[in-house]
Amino acid sequence: MIELVPLARQFQSILPEMLEAITETIESGKYVLGPNVKKLESEISAYLQAAHAIGVGNGTDALVLALDALGIGPGDEVITTPFTFFASAEAISRVGAVPVFADIDPHTYCIDPARIEEKITPATKAIIPVHLFGQSADMDEIMDIADRYDLKVIEDACQAFGAEYKGRRVGSIGHVACFSFFPTKNLGTVGDGGLIVTSDDDLARRVRLLRQHGSEKKYHHTILGYNSRLDELHAAILRIALTKIDNWNKNRMVLAARYREALKDLPDLTISPEKEDRSHIYHLFCVESKQREKLLEQLKLHNIQTSVYYPCPLHLQEAYAHLHHGPGDFPVSERLSTQLFALPMGAFLYEEEQDQVISALRTTKGEGLS
Repeated sequence: MIELVPLARQFQSILPEMLEAITETIESGKYVLGPNVKKLESEISAYLQAAHAIGVGNGTDALVLALDALGIGPGDEVITTPFTFFASAEAISRVGAVPVFADIDPHTYCIDPARIEEKITPATKAIIPVHLFGQSADMDEIMDIADRYDLKVIEDACQAFGAEYKGRRVGSIGHVACFSFFPTKNLGTVGDGGLIVTSDDDLARRVRLLRQHGSEKKYHHTILGYNSRLDELHAAILRIALTKIDNWNKNRMVLAARYREALKDLPDLTISPEKEDRSHIYHLFCVESKQREKLLEQLKLHNIQTSVYYPCPLHLQEAYAHLHHGPGDFPVSERLSTQLFALPMGAFLYEEEQDQVISALRTTKGEGLS
């Protein structure tokens, strides 16, 4: 079986270092907000060129805490994309605000800045662009809109650690950014983990309060907070992975280029073009096809894993029925929900395996799919 993400190989490549770091952490007796968390925060701050990085429990918590720290709550609206993982909108709802959807760019799959402005109302407080599949949204346009309407921008960079936009790493462009360290992410650990990044000192202080029950001094609580702290063991593993991330991302980019070259002439597939002003670090390699179900079945017959991202856009989810959206409201997102799917991708996908994927797709050309 060719896995969608050959995840175990990534961790096996650093296993001796991981085991040493885990042993040292266990022997230290410091397991919560210890030295590895502090060092990881400092190292990621330097990597992203942002003033503050704050470890939290997971990527969803990062979004919730960022919204809470900005004072966003009941009666407020936050504009985001309907074509993303559920957490991007769920976090908005969790703080009592309302997600307002704007359709996506058909080439980047990220929120379309041209669709944002028409969604702004007096209740709008923020925009959450999602850097989907490892590529940045159009941040200059989004920041310009935010400046003109006095809105905050929360970068959902959970799928894009290490990606760049016009020479700047994503996560350092908006007012605050959120990352996930879920195992399948480009920079991941062996469980859940998350991070909030900002260069706003006051916002960073509030996030640190929120992640630990609203407390700076033990048993003294200035605000109502959460229990959302990045585990020391995960921080130790992530510090090792951080030293490898640029090479891992380069490996993904090389594999993506091979896919593009080998599949460019297939009439059943559409591969979105890369943008010249940003780097795509390919958390996922997605293609479009009107023959998606037939292609998925053929790949399955060749023992190749695939996955659909995303089969139901957020505005059509049962959880958001109260927003009264229906089919046709966001046509680009809806079309892609029926056509887009991911091929195997990862820093440790072997070229021989990729060649089998390519061969299987090219074989389908002669099986009546085109």
